[in-house]
Amino acid sequence: MWEGAMDPPEDEGRTFMEVISEKYSPENFPYRRGPGVGVVVPMGPQGSPMKDRLNLPSILVLNGCGISRAGDEAEISAFCAHVVELDLSNNKLQDWHEISKIVSNIPNLDFLNLSSNPLSESPLDASCAEAFVRVRRLVLNNTHVSWETVHTFTREIPELEELFLCLNEYEAVTHSAVPCPSLRLLHITDNNLQDWGEVRKFGAMFPCLDTLVMANNSLASIQDSGDALHRLFPKLRSINLHNSGLNRWEDIEKLNCFPMLEEVRLLGIPLLQTYTNSERRSLTVAQLPSVSVLNGSKVTDEEREDAERFFIRYHLDRPEEELPYRYHCLVTKYGKLAPLADIDLRPRCRAKVEVRYEDRVEVLSIRLDQTVAELKKQLRTVVQLSTNNMRLYYIDKEVGCAFGPEEMKYSTRALHNYSIRDGDEILVVPKSK
Repeated sequence: MWEGAMDPPEDEGRTFMEVISEKYSPENFPYRRGPGVGVVVPMGPQGSPMKDRLNLPSILVLNGCGISRAGDEAEISAFCAHVVELDLSNNKLQDWHEISKIVSNIPNLDFLNLSSNPLSESPLDASCAEAFVRVRRLVLNNTHVSWETVHTFTREIPELEELFLCLNEYEAVTHSAVPCPSLRLLHITDNNLQDWGEVRKFGAMFPCLDTLVMANNSLASIQDSGDALHRLFPKLRSINLHNSGLNRWEDIEKLNCFPMLEEVRLLGIPLLQTYTNSERRSLTVAQLPSVSVLNGSKVTDEEREDAERFFIRYHLDRPEEELPYRYHCLVTKYGKLAPLADIDLRPRCRAKVEVRYEDRVEVLSIRLDQTVAELKKQLRTVVQLSTNNMRLYYIDKEVGCAFGPEEMKYSTRALHNYSIRDGDEILVVPKSK
């Protein structure tokens, strides 16, 4: 826009070039030399609002700038040839033709974020989508774009690898007859997908899918057979089902049917709510023998063995008809394990001991959390000696006399440090004068 031209009405928004000329002008974004900092480009005619030069980084973040139109395409081409990532989220873009004018003049663009632009009513034709041919990562969160628009992109972008479709209120998935073999990651969280019949369509449309992130959907169950899952998702390595509606162990078992699956996220599902944190992880690890990362945490060999042994013991009292298939597999591996002994590992609080002084013996209950000095005070009335005139010796009855009595020298030492048990002996000897 030349000096003196009228500004567009505010509700029309701003052009892409107006925003970058303002944000990256020398006054707002001073030129600094050094690799990766930016690119200085000489300007054209006198009077340009961009003045002498612009300093544009290769990653442009222009979110929330009120952009609705492209602006001068020749200027976009002149200044953005080196740009590889472009964030246009939360703007006013609602016409794919305007977006294509921007994208077609950024020849090295790899990543494009169009989240939260009002694009639900804008049709996308194939000729317009060709402008996006070099984009490998495309973010369309909260745009409410139709599945027809999504399919146009997947047909026209031959190297599309990552697609983000979150917060679009999808309740169903429209199938595409043309698969997109390049797509590796599909991020479709915070939608309304409940029926596995909709999710299974992703397998046919994206046959090389590596990562499926569909947290915060209401998926109720996984209804396909094992053979179908194996065929539909042959390369799926990671799946995120956080906060889904899964409530049967049979659905967790079915995850074993994905032949390449090694990472699973399952927090917040109804099935696991009644278990403790330790039980949740152990039972899930045991159910998924090929999964090496659960909920973002690596599963070690030691953890897996402990979890599998726990799984067997957890199901010992179940009727035969209720035992899961995995139980029988693990019994074949480890045998039918006996229940763990119920051992109380808490430190003992008291012990009954024999107190000997000269030719007298008295059985006393003593607190084991008290100190030697406090025990001496307790014994004053028993042996009729002052604490200063008292020496104590501990005799372990199980060890016997092999090591002799152990003098209890240190007044501040707690009695439980001597491992005193019921039936042991405390010998009281007066100090020699």
